[in-house]
Amino acid sequence: MTQNLPPELASAYDAAVTDWTTNAKVARLWNQDASLWTSASGKDSEKEWMGWLGIVEDQTKASARFAEIAELARKGEFRNVVLLGMGGSSLCPEVLSFTFGPQPGFPVMHVLDSTDPAQVSAIEAAADPKDSLYIVASKSGTTLEPNIFKQYFFERSGRDGSRFIAITDPGSRMEKVAKADGFKEICYGLPSIGGRFSALSNFGMVPGAAMGLDIPRLLARASEMVTACRESDAATNPGVSLGLSLGSLANQGRDKVTLVASPAIYDLGAWLEQLIAESTGKDGKGLIPVDREPLGPPDVYGQDRVFVYIRFTPLPDAHQEAAIAALEAAGQPVIHIAVHDPYDIGAEFFRWEMATAVAGSIIHINPFNQPDVEASKIKTRQLTDEYELKGSLPAETPILEADGLKFFTDDKNAAKLKGANAAEILKSHLDRIGAGDYFALLAYIQMTSAHEETLGALRLAVRNDKRVATCLGFGPRFLHSTGQAYKGGPDSGVFLQVTCDDARDLPIPGQKYTFGVVKAAQARGDFGVLAERGRRALRVHLPADLEAGLATLGKAIRTALA
Repeated sequence: MTQNLPPELASAYDAAVTDWTTNAKVARLWNQDASLWTSASGKDSEKEWMGWLGIVEDQTKASARFAEIAELARKGEFRNVVLLGMGGSSLCPEVLSFTFGPQPGFPVMHVLDSTDPAQVSAIEAAADPKDSLYIVASKSGTTLEPNIFKQYFFERSGRDGSRFIAITDPGSRMEKVAKADGFKEICYGLPSIGGRFSALSNFGMVPGAAMGLDIPRLLARASEMVTACRESDAATNPGVSLGLSLGSLANQGRDKVTLVASPAIYDLGAWLEQLIAESTGKDGKGLIPVDREPLGPPDVYGQDRVFVYIRFTPLPDAHQEAAIAALEAAGQPVIHIAVHDPYDIGAEFFRWEMATAVAGSIIHINPFNQPDVEASKIKTRQLTDEYELKGSLPAETPILEADGLKFFTDDKNAAKLKGANAAEILKSHLDRIGAGDYFALLAYIQMTSAHEETLGALRLAVRNDKRVATCLGFGPRFLHSTGQAYKGGPDSGVFLQVTCDDARDLPIPGQKYTFGVVKAAQARGDFGVLAERGRRALRVHLPADLEAGLATLGKAIRTALA
């Protein structure tokens, strides 16, 4: 890792390096000293969540298990392997799938982490249940989404447990379900590792083995990083030095961590978003990760950014190279990380876990809890319970219905928004963005490349006009990722939630509610917590003709900015 920091920022980093080196804080971290953070007690105590420090050694010793999983997938004549999970249970497998692609002789990996009915249908269409192996990943076994995914695809597979593998903690509800339904395998997580720190545990490695990756090779790269991260000199410790940079820069107002990854490893940013945001965004503090925001000229950026350029050395991108050079010349802080081989992803998983824990110490938060994620889950559960009881979600009234769009918000936000049409109310909302803020599009629609391109163009329009960082998240997956920072982090976000009528819904076996109802409940629960936290938030609801609705929304936002 190298970094180019302006002098005033470099001095804050240097002070942190001196503190960590002279006070032996690297050794204290490896000794699981909770006083490095908040010394929380009970199940939230930092020392209860440090199992990730030793997981690489544990997994290396158990590598024969991964060969067994690989053989099961290869000899079972499966054409597809479908990972059913959320957040820490799904993002690492997604990164591995996008980075390595299909492996010869092994099934193709698909990841489902959305309750959008169109997304579920798309997975079913791409991976025929008759020749698919399903991996249900849920640490606690109580997370809503993996449970209903399992219910749906278990029925679709003819209730054939031999096509299912569970990854879960010992004694969980999912373990009981897997045993009752005759799952082929149960692979266990480690209770002392939180979901977002679980990439190198079975939650990441079992799916990697099933898709045919060389897991011992991946773990060997991770092991090299583990050794390097034991270095007591904080300046030369790759994980600690990165964490000190991110934490000390955040304390200087540079809290928008803009991730720039080479195209060959671009999906690493999706995993980093969760790790950074869910770990640090709480108590009104935190790092706001900015992923997949295309680079622009220096004049579109404020003084609240730090850029992390993760460069795939065999195939760098010429545009990224030029843009990063221009940013450095303009005085923006840039951290450079080189990845020489796809299997170096194993090393990056550990480097960033270490860095995130260290950054949490610098900004004085507990990086291992997630209080605001739980708040959103509770509201969602209340709404789905009401649907089961009454057959409908609570009625709601838009503050404006115009141009085929409906707008909703809470009373406090409504008092500050004015407009007789879509463009006017969006202008009123976007005008609340100030210097040092960020804008986040929270889209509860199917995640496709076309939708990402459409919404990505809108986030760039806002960035270029307002000169602020922008984020794009697809719901409900971001609820288990960046959602924690949006609700519990610094009050610098301006949010536009996007929901839609579903052109076609899907039933969930054994439930009155459907996938569409769950998605709607999750969107409302998410918005409810944003409102409770006093966030600047507006929801726009699109019709069932989603493409037409997105076109109308895009036109209204561009008019609002103009």
